[in-house]
Amino acid sequence: MFTVTYQVEVRGNICFFSFYLPVEMELGFNIHGFLEAECVVVCFRWVFIHEKAYQITDTAIESSVMTKVKGFGIYNNKVMDVADYVTPTQGASVFCIITKLITTENQVQGYCPEFSCTQDSDCKKHTTKSGSVLTGRCVPINATNKILSVFLLSLFPHRTPMMEVENFTIFIKNSIRFPIFNYTKYIRNFLPTITDAYIKKCNFDKVNNTYCPIFRVGDVVRYAQQNFTKLADKVGVIGIKIGWMCDLDKSDDECNPSYSFNRLDAMSQKNAISPGYNFRFAKYYKMENGTDYRTLVKAYAIRFDVLVNGNLIVRKNSPCGIFCIYLLWLKKAGTQKAMFPYNVT
Repeated sequence: MFTVTYQVEVRGNICFFSFYLPVEMELGFNIHGFLEAECVVVCFRWVFIHEKAYQITDTAIESSVMTKVKGFGIYNNKVMDVADYVTPTQGASVFCIITKLITTENQVQGYCPEFSCTQDSDCKKHTTKSGSVLTGRCVPINATNKILSVFLLSLFPHRTPMMEVENFTIFIKNSIRFPIFNYTKYIRNFLPTITDAYIKKCNFDKVNNTYCPIFRVGDVVRYAQQNFTKLADKVGVIGIKIGWMCDLDKSDDECNPSYSFNRLDAMSQKNAISPGYNFRFAKYYKMENGTDYRTLVKAYAIRFDVLVNGNLIVRKNSPCGIFCIYLLWLKKAGTQKAMFPYNVT
């Protein structure tokens, strides 16, 4: 407590009386009140502005993604539909659209009459013929003779990409849940205003159709800052990111998705070792005589990964915030007191 004392003398005459009036005033300023006010300001700025401690944020988003690709293309003089160029076929969050194929047709396990053997280790002494692969097995053909078992191969390379992929469409359905507050949005990348008529004609764009759940492949590639012609030939991995930034203190209609796109394997463009993305699969058939054969396919594809992230924000009563309010309540104003001793003569 700082105290300042003032002494003032007042003298005068009124009618037949003269008077002397000493006045002493003591003004006190409570330093604790100033410090409390400063503490409140610092606490308020740190808690509410800097740390946002009045909010609880749930980042443990649970998500389900379903996808569907549509479109027709022509490859190697054949019409290709979804069953031919999309894998896996279950509509998962990670899927591939095949742009080109190297096909090995009519691959049959048979016998090579040029090579004879007595045991499996003899197979290492021979090299494969063109269009065949040694199995490493020495199999009998009669009671006394054995020969090498081979796969007979027939290669049909076709390296020109299927350019119709650029106009294929990807339909994405996304459901989310924030477990801390049990907040759920089922298939809510569909806005309430979306109708069947709108879905049939809309394609996503960043200006006019920001919430359309149908994406043209060429647009996705362009938003990821890639050239479609080069990507279809060299192939790669594209990310489709769905972001949910929701605030429960606002209207539920304001909890809507935002979409962004990027190339996830950008480093493979700078690496000459195993660039792009490819995989193999086989289709099996049976001849009329019961012999099994297969078509082996090496597929080059653009892979799409649908990635979901988000935050849910809820206001809360911060203990430190309550403490700040308590300090305000306890804050004492400066005190003033005055003493007026006087004499009248």
